[in-house]
Amino acid sequence: MNYRPIFLLGLLLMLLTLPVSAKAVKTESDSLHIETEEPNYADELEQIRMHMPNIEVGNGISFQPKNKSYKLTMRIRMQNLVDIDFNDKFEAQDIDARVKRLRLRFDGYIYTPKLTYLVQLGFSPYDMKTLPNGNSNIVRDAMIYYVPNATWNIGFGQTKIRANRARINSSSALQFVDRSIVNSEFNLDRDFGFFGEYNQHLFGNFDLAAKASVTTGEGRNWGNHKGSGLAYTGRVELFPMGRFSGKGDAMEGDYEREQTPKILLAGAYSYNDRTLRAQGSNGDQLLFDQTRNLSSYFVDFIFKYQGFAFYTDFMGRICHSSPLIKSKGVVEQYVLTGYGLNVQASYLFPSNWEIALRNSTIIPEEEVQPYANYRSHNQSTIGVTKYLIDHRLKVQTDLSYNYKDEFKPTGYNRWQLRFQVELGF
Repeated sequence: MNYRPIFLLGLLLMLLTLPVSAKAVKTESDSLHIETEEPNYADELEQIRMHMPNIEVGNGISFQPKNKSYKLTMRIRMQNLVDIDFNDKFEAQDIDARVKRLRLRFDGYIYTPKLTYLVQLGFSPYDMKTLPNGNSNIVRDAMIYYVPNATWNIGFGQTKIRANRARINSSSALQFVDRSIVNSEFNLDRDFGFFGEYNQHLFGNFDLAAKASVTTGEGRNWGNHKGSGLAYTGRVELFPMGRFSGKGDAMEGDYEREQTPKILLAGAYSYNDRTLRAQGSNGDQLLFDQTRNLSSYFVDFIFKYQGFAFYTDFMGRICHSSPLIKSKGVVEQYVLTGYGLNVQASYLFPSNWEIALRNSTIIPEEEVQPYANYRSHNQSTIGVTKYLIDHRLKVQTDLSYNYKDEFKPTGYNRWQLRFQVELGF
């Protein structure tokens, strides 16, 4: 039997089933050259690398892709507080220990640095307390800004109304544990609407800033504004000796230790048409579906020089009809109209210890005094702060004494002792 054809067939099959190299199989004479295609990942990897973010840690944590099509900076901050209230015999009445503020903030730009955004959320019970109409309150800021240049910008969304100095200041930039009783009563807080700002250098060291807004009038996260009008607010700021260092006009105390005297003189006015709330953008909802037209006015003065800082805030509220809410001739609710004055001064030592004094007075309008049950409310405060990393990490304590000229004694707390640690980045 002739086995030669079978042998040749087997040899051919063996050759066909031999593994082939990923690059090439060559005979000794190079007469045979076989290659397979290798996937080229270079372009794909470059595209991925171009879109991977840079991560920077400093003032927050920043993310930015290589093509710089957007930027996102995340910041967190918290305030841990112990608050003890005493009666006129200095006997402890209430002890409050809690996380007062816990905030998460995102800001940056998208598509172009001229289109910026700001989002801030609050997670503590103080931040999230339910509104009078039942809405939740986690969102503090949600803004989109168009910033074509350093001279002007416009924004849409929810943020602070630019009215009084103390409210514009972040709660992280205070030299006391919290803002004054005057600010608590008369400030305009946050609201939803359109915002604009204009900055201009006039002559010499003289600078001017103008800020305005048209907002819904009931404050943040309110939602349904049936029956109400809008709020119109304008503010003018004058800097006769130039701008403050390190945004010092928005931060209490003279941490920058201004080498030349710096002054801010500002005034603001707001008209809230048919508001649904007792303080306009704040306070209880008015009873019986009533509304009120309210005007608010503000005057601010700041002076800083070589560690010394002086502030004064004058503000008030006018109701253009009766401030009393009645049912069948009985007063069930009132709008607190009147005015308040806040004065504070501080000195920052080279060791970054600061001592500050503050006196705040509220004087209600005569018509509402019997319902507020006082002719005047005065609070005097002494505060001590140790700055570890400027306003981002500091330890604060303050002691306040309250006095009300009351119609009927109520046994209110006379003394208040607070201790707080602020941490943020």
